[in-house]
Amino acid sequence: MIESIYDETRESMGKSVTALKNELKRVRTGRASLSLLDGIKVDYYGTPTPLNQMATLAVPESRLITIQPWDASAIKEIEKAILKSDLGLTPSSDGKIIRISIPALTEERRKELVKVVRKICEDHKVSIRNIRRDSNELLKSMKKDGEISEDDAFKSQDEVQKITDEQIKLVDECFGEKEKEILEF
Repeated sequence: MIESIYDETRESMGKSVTALKNELKRVRTGRASLSLLDGIKVDYYGTPTPLNQMATLAVPESRLITIQPWDASAIKEIEKAILKSDLGLTPSSDGKIIRISIPALTEERRKELVKVVRKICEDHKVSIRNIRRDSNELLKSMKKDGEISEDDAFKSQDEVQKITDEQIKLVDECFGEKEKEILEF
């Protein structure tokens, strides 16, 4: 019974770390990456369609993304969707291919991005701590109901804390990697 609580705790916290990694992929670092365009939906004949499902995306150079729509009539809509996104990127088109050049980041912008990444990581740490709290409350209620002894409850809470520490360490490592990536020229 206690093992299932550990497993659920580990799984929930792992999902939080995975979500963090996916969120950090979308933070711009001055290099072209297709993950920047994840989440952009284009109004294609009245249906919001993910960009990667209606065009070929490529990174031919380190600071350039190309988008080649399968339907050339969708170019204007794709440009609108990119401009509406909060990425701060400006697409240019020649009628067949959309090019997005990724400008180099200024020192000030790099520092701002590090702050944004720090806040994202803090939010995920809070999420992990909330999962720890829920697991500990479950253990306390089991102790109160007599399902587990007081010693088992304390040992279990220690184990939940160890799991939490592992996951928080992973979040810190993700932050460190992303910070290094943002600050490198």
